[in-house]
Amino acid sequence: MTTKRQVHLAAHFPGVNNTTVWSDDRAESQIAFSSFEHFAKNAERGFFDFLFLAEGLRLREQKGRIHDLDVVGRPNTLAILAALAGVTDHIGLVGTLQTTFNEPVELAKQLATLDHLTGGRAGWNVVTSSDAFHGANFRRGGFLDPADRYTRAAEFVDVARELWDSWRADAVVADRAAGGFADRSRIRDVDHHGPQFDVSGTFPVPRSPQGHPVVVQAGDSDEGRDLAASRADVIFSLHTEFADAQGFYRDVAARLERVGRSEDELLILPGATFVLGDTAADAEERARAIRRAQVSPATAIAFLEQVWNRDLSSYDVDGPLPDVEPDLDGAAITRGRARHTRDVPALVQGWRDRAEAERLSIRELVIEVSTRGGFVGTPSHIAAEIDRYVRERATDGFVVVPHTNPYGLDDFVDRVVPLLQERGVYRSSYEDGATLRETLGLPGVRTGREVLA
Repeated sequence: MTTKRQVHLAAHFPGVNNTTVWSDDRAESQIAFSSFEHFAKNAERGFFDFLFLAEGLRLREQKGRIHDLDVVGRPNTLAILAALAGVTDHIGLVGTLQTTFNEPVELAKQLATLDHLTGGRAGWNVVTSSDAFHGANFRRGGFLDPADRYTRAAEFVDVARELWDSWRADAVVADRAAGGFADRSRIRDVDHHGPQFDVSGTFPVPRSPQGHPVVVQAGDSDEGRDLAASRADVIFSLHTEFADAQGFYRDVAARLERVGRSEDELLILPGATFVLGDTAADAEERARAIRRAQVSPATAIAFLEQVWNRDLSSYDVDGPLPDVEPDLDGAAITRGRARHTRDVPALVQGWRDRAEAERLSIRELVIEVSTRGGFVGTPSHIAAEIDRYVRERATDGFVVVPHTNPYGLDDFVDRVVPLLQERGVYRSSYEDGATLRETLGLPGVRTGREVLA
């Protein structure tokens, strides 16, 4: 009997994302712990592998003003995850944390501590930045060349793993047996000297339950894919269209082979939104309403300004695209957000051609190009599609991104999860005491001296 490929699901807290609808009647605070608590408990009720939080180092700006989504605030990721550890029992807790502006010893210490606090449920979404706007608030500043950001990230992860591996799993037991004096044969000092980091000394945190917290990576460039293939446990992918997702899956599989890793050592989980309806027509109608709510008139203009790099506030959001050309040489009017593409003229021309052919206004065009990529349909249709993506190796599952906070995941848990369980492709309970690595079905950590299951 052939074993069905199992679906992995993670839940992305709907924070300051362009998919979040803060005008929804049920939207609540992004600062109050009650929002995070409800979302985490609901994801755990749905037996999700992990909860995923973004990180904001600085409020984004548009024409010198705070970006409209950021006025709700950007609380600290690790503090939230530590608090959630006390109100959850099984679900993994993954935070997005920078390699560009952090330092390996401190971040490795924080993550190892979180892994201890959660009984082995910690994860780290590794991200990079070459953005001088964010860097201005850090000692490193904005001088890191964009070409070096993944070089630094790779060495950062390597140093963190050296630190985590410096304690043997039995070191704490030996310490107790010795009456409080550590057996140095079970703890080794780290002595790392590389292009990016010099680290010497004894790591202060004993080996955590997982050995290494689960490493997630979200970069999509060649450098990002190579980093994921060589060092990540999970990829948070952008590829949600079926054929595109299959192509990405094959590309990553080839990169894994080149670095001597197998496919069972890395999971690919694209981010995906969803809209449920009692019928297909009902779901499509709800999706249209949600997309309009996601792209207010002000949001539509702001979206174009990020590409045009011009003040476009005088343009009618219900009228045609601006006839003025993008300002490619002027100082950026948007700070804290990456440009959508390096080839801005080609992107703009493509949008103009599409808007003319489909008779789209500014707002309609922005809705079309910024809100697609999710599942729309009845619960049975969405469950079948998720199963198909995993069965045919387009993905290993999905990071579900609801459009409201904190109740946006509720319908998915109530109406889609039971159908996946009926198909035999999704768990109906957690394994008692399982670490996040075990929940994900990942192999144990090999340290060179031992394998930690």
